[in-house]
Amino acid sequence: MVEVMRQEVLALEGRRRLYTGLSLALLLAVVLSGYSEASALNSGGFLQGLSKFFNYPAQIVSQAWDQGWAFWALFPKFLPALIETLNIAAVATIIGAVFAMILSLLSSRNLEVPPAVIPFVRRIMDIMRAFPELIIALFLIFVLGASPVPAAIAVAFHTSGALGKLFSEVNENIDVKPLEGLKAVGGNWLQRVRFGVIPQVLPNYSSYFLLRFEINVRASAILGFVGAGGIGTELSRAIGWGAGSETAALFLMLFLSIVAIDQLSTFLRRHFVGSENFS
Repeated sequence: MVEVMRQEVLALEGRRRLYTGLSLALLLAVVLSGYSEASALNSGGFLQGLSKFFNYPAQIVSQAWDQGWAFWALFPKFLPALIETLNIAAVATIIGAVFAMILSLLSSRNLEVPPAVIPFVRRIMDIMRAFPELIIALFLIFVLGASPVPAAIAVAFHTSGALGKLFSEVNENIDVKPLEGLKAVGGNWLQRVRFGVIPQVLPNYSSYFLLRFEINVRASAILGFVGAGGIGTELSRAIGWGAGSETAALFLMLFLSIVAIDQLSTFLRRHFVGSENFS
């Protein structure tokens, strides 16, 4: 009997490998069949263009180098745009985190939420995560005009769905015994959440919040390319006008700010979560 089961398992494994190999072969065939047409449609051909991949980066680095010490004088000029980008990301992250916490509490199965509410709230979060910030921002810019406000709303909207999903998973991994104790002494739902849930989830909430802030800084910079303000708008202008030294300065400022935020977030997450639980 054991030998028969072993033969069946080996047969199933062989079929799985066969199907995997056929799928990979089919995918490779599709890629190769479309390569010649894609290469022809590409400006100058794919391989020829690939050889020029580093031409533009080399050009802006060369222009920045030729500026000498004058290159560093560009940083104060673009500092307000960088601050605007950071403000967009900070406001959007705070607003998104507040809505995410509310949505997560209403979509957690272990918090005695009415069963009909949970799938409804989860689908709302799915919708909020489904639309990229860029698409939402383009729609809002058409309605509200070009300004940082559409960018903040778009990033906050997406953040609510993304953080709400993460927060709900944190909620469902808590110890429910404190909730049972609070319920036994007459605590209502809000009191059980306030004193039984929040103290357990706050460290992980803080960690995800800081991580999302890093992501939103990059998203806010990208939205500047469509007229949402901040350093992205300056970067779009510099690239369009071929100002290599300004482009290099903006890239460097954005890189340094993200590195600084990453280091600060790492320190704060280590402080909130604890070094023994931090990875």
